[in-house]
Amino acid sequence: MAQAKKKGPERAEIGFSGGQVAAVRMTAKQMTDLRKALDGGEGWHDLETEDGQLSVDLAKVAFIRVAATDQRIGFSDA
Repeated sequence: MAQAKKKGPERAEIGFSGGQVAAVRMTAKQMTDLRKALDGGEGWHDLETEDGQLSVDLAKVAFIRVAATDQRIGFSDA
């Protein structure tokens, strides 16, 4: 029997001008909040991730990439 997937934090990458990339896990709400902050323009945005707090300079963000599917290792019952 297939089990319903929990909707937990998603894997994402935040790319910055200059080429640096920060890999993070965040909830859908945190992603929405980050995108709203980016629409606002400049300044700093504090992002709570599973690994701790990340302060992002919004003026330096070049892209956000969200993983399309969960990465799994091993066997699955799907």
